[in-house]
Amino acid sequence: MKLSTIRNVCGSLRSPLVRQGGGVSGLSRRCPPVSHANSRLIIRTASATTSGGTNPRVAVKFGKQPQKGDGFEFNTSLREVVQSTKEAMVALQRKNPAIQPLLVIIQAGEDDNLLEINKKIAGRIGLNITQICLAKECSEDEIVEEVLKLNEDPRVHGVYLHLPPACLTSRVLNTLKPEKDVDGISDLNMGRLVRGDLSKGFVPPLASAVLDLLEKHDAPLEGKTVFLAGGEGPLGVALQCLIERNGMVAFKSHWSSNSLQRQVMQADAVVLLGPGNMDVPPTWVRPGAVVIRCEPTLETDEHAIEISSKSGLGFLTAAYRTRNVVHSCSRWIQEQQYRPWHLRSLKLQPLTPVPSDIEISRAQTPKPVDQLAEEIGLLPEELEAYGRSKAKVQLSLLDRLHKQPDGKLVLVAGITPTPLGEGKSTVTIGLVQALSAHLKLNSFACLRQPSQGPTFGVKGGAAGGGYAQVIPMEEFNLHLTGDIHAITAANNLVAAAIDARMLHEATQSDKALFNRLVPSVNGVRKFSPIQISRLRRLGINKIDSASLTLQEVSTFVRLDLDPSKITWQRVLDTNDRFLRKITVGQASTEKGQIRETGFDIAVASEIMAILALADSLEDMKNRLARMVVGTSRSGQPVTTEDLGVSGALAVLMKDAIKPTLMQTLEGTPVFVHAGPFANIAHGNSSVLADKLALKLVGRDGFVVTEAGFGADIGMEKFFNIKCRASGLRPNVVVLVATVRALKMHGGGPNVSAGAPLPREYIDENLSLVAGGCHSNLRKQIQIADVFGVPVVVALNVFKTDTQAEIDLVCQLAKECGASDAVPCHHWAQGGRGSIELAQAVNEAASRPSNFQFLYNKEMPIVEKIRTIAQRVYGADDIELSPEARAKIDYYNQQGYGSLPICMAKTHLSLSHMPDKKGAPTGFVLPIRDVRASIGAGFIYPLVGTMSTMPGLPTRPCFYDIDLDPVTEEITGLF
Repeated sequence: MKLSTIRNVCGSLRSPLVRQGGGVSGLSRRCPPVSHANSRLIIRTASATTSGGTNPRVAVKFGKQPQKGDGFEFNTSLREVVQSTKEAMVALQRKNPAIQPLLVIIQAGEDDNLLEINKKIAGRIGLNITQICLAKECSEDEIVEEVLKLNEDPRVHGVYLHLPPACLTSRVLNTLKPEKDVDGISDLNMGRLVRGDLSKGFVPPLASAVLDLLEKHDAPLEGKTVFLAGGEGPLGVALQCLIERNGMVAFKSHWSSNSLQRQVMQADAVVLLGPGNMDVPPTWVRPGAVVIRCEPTLETDEHAIEISSKSGLGFLTAAYRTRNVVHSCSRWIQEQQYRPWHLRSLKLQPLTPVPSDIEISRAQTPKPVDQLAEEIGLLPEELEAYGRSKAKVQLSLLDRLHKQPDGKLVLVAGITPTPLGEGKSTVTIGLVQALSAHLKLNSFACLRQPSQGPTFGVKGGAAGGGYAQVIPMEEFNLHLTGDIHAITAANNLVAAAIDARMLHEATQSDKALFNRLVPSVNGVRKFSPIQISRLRRLGINKIDSASLTLQEVSTFVRLDLDPSKITWQRVLDTNDRFLRKITVGQASTEKGQIRETGFDIAVASEIMAILALADSLEDMKNRLARMVVGTSRSGQPVTTEDLGVSGALAVLMKDAIKPTLMQTLEGTPVFVHAGPFANIAHGNSSVLADKLALKLVGRDGFVVTEAGFGADIGMEKFFNIKCRASGLRPNVVVLVATVRALKMHGGGPNVSAGAPLPREYIDENLSLVAGGCHSNLRKQIQIADVFGVPVVVALNVFKTDTQAEIDLVCQLAKECGASDAVPCHHWAQGGRGSIELAQAVNEAASRPSNFQFLYNKEMPIVEKIRTIAQRVYGADDIELSPEARAKIDYYNQQGYGSLPICMAKTHLSLSHMPDKKGAPTGFVLPIRDVRASIGAGFIYPLVGTMSTMPGLPTRPCFYDIDLDPVTEEITGLF
């Protein structure tokens, strides 16, 4: 039997330990020795209940609860320590009823004396104890292995290493977490004791017991001398510090010292440290002096009464140990509470002219991610590091801080952009740098993970720009922590499952399919849990495979997907126009199962939208199971759960659901998570990133999250989809505008990516600026006003903007209904350039928000589409194609009519016509088709033609991206 097997037989420490009444019952679970050479572990657990098994390898013995009259008498010191510890325990459990402090004793050999002493004290206090007995000849590696397990067990609050001195190596001592080292013997805890800092460490229990005896001596010992015989170890160091700190004089000597007799005779108190056979003759001790023997082996004397007896000192030491365990538990509970931030900002020294983004990023050294995490109140166990600069954050944080009030939520949106983008990400980062590094307000940025398609295509990276960036920008833009790759794998597993299932159904009989789907194992056919779920959805309430009728077998095994109505496509995180339409199944092995399909870019996958909208791992798993991949020939939706693949999808996505922690150039925290497109999906970072950040910043802090494209797209979907799904409520909208985009909406010439800007955009032109303000800017402010959220306009200043243009935008924005409008210079100055914006946001957030949804989700699908078209886009009406009407009727029939709407339309205009700038009116919005993302939880009408797989331009960004093979530095990213 292997060591790990014996742990399971004995009952893992991860199993609940039940407290009964006021303490432990004295139960021990014992694993008898076995004959295997590698069987080295025995666990005895003192708890309140027995194990109901009859495993022949486990012998259960019952101890008895200590009672009055059985020889277990308390003297003054013992009573005081036990009583004070018991009171602390009662106070702790009054506030935290589910908490049961646990002490674990690791020892070499099977001697029960120590367990019995500690168990008797624990019984008075209500503490649980587990004893781990290693072999007497246990190795250092075996000890370390046990210690590491206990370090990671949150139910263990104290570990006592009752081992021979030779086993207490530096490696063993320093493997034990200092916060669980209740005997105070690790290097860190000993150093804290020497320095006098016990706020986190522990005084060794034996040292406390000895000091207690010295203080209770008949004659006060203040100013007297205490001789420590054999006190060269940690215990001697601890005693010397404590004795001297209490006004006594301490001196030490080895047992072999020639002056031992003289030193003993001069002392007012003698403390004997070392083996039990070491003693001093009574004639050496001066009259009135006290002698205390500290022996490593303590006897459980049933009639121990006097504190000077061996067992008496053992009981007092055990009492102080349990006190340390209760203190450790209290500290652990305190650590679970919200922690104030102690953020150290990184200094910026902006240069003129502003260097390239990658040069700026590389010039700043980011803080180690574990240091950043500590500064913002994350616990070490809540962090999963991916290298030095980024880490996943555990969702358990939400449970730990569930009582913590949320901070204020700020949404960054924008006016209708030019094809060049207007810098929402840059504004977001500049704003949090200003809030945290300059105004000293807790703030968190929540950004989407960029797709590698645009990074190597036209747009480049999405880490911000100039002196408002997420760093390291190479890691931000390339792979990050692999979330998009996980989505790609999950999405394509579904696609493979679809085609494989269609092939097998087309080439096999019902019986053959059933025999393969429910294989016989040892002569028994059993349905898997996901197959039982399918049977129940089909109304077949059977779990015995042999009891199904032939019709039930046929219904169960055949999804009967209609090849012409499969909506699921494969994905790839690369811009590849030649994958937009492909033919699959052309190999002879696929037996003629040829069909047309295509690829989408990975971030267009429904799984990406689910990642962004899920609020827990369970929610994500349920959403993945609900995804509809197509329709059967009988018109019924077919889900991933029907395919039997949804559990595997959850496995592939289990790490992707955790947000990634990074930092800005000024060392302020950023969550990067999810990246759905805003024109074909809802275009926001994840619900979980926002929720985690809102807890971390505290009541007066700010979470700044970004919505894709213009306010008519990303903001509208944030409010109607994300807020509806999550319960989030924004306090402020920051609406990003640029002089360049306003000139375009005011009648300026077209702007094209990669082409030089016309002169109108470089020279001052107040007329074009005013036209853009009175059209597009006014309309976007009005859209935010429909939702009842105050708007602060952030003018992202470019070097070609004149002061007159800047002043005009700020003036007209306020006239159009913004609560404030300020210029932002974060690109050239970092957070300092956005201080005015941060102050305006802080002021706007102090006002009450009257948030409301645009429509009731129970409205008919057509009316919800019409409401968005008229009140957000400014359309006169909508026009549904026959195909769109048929789809709406089908979704209503399937019960999907109450889902919110996610409009898929161009981001380059408020209308469906990309060349119509400003605020078009008098148009009818055409709805070409209507589709559904049931797992994500929305209906998405298609307005015009929307491409879900971008293509590469003539000169993609990858022409400029390169790697130095010597330094491994990347060049060309922007």
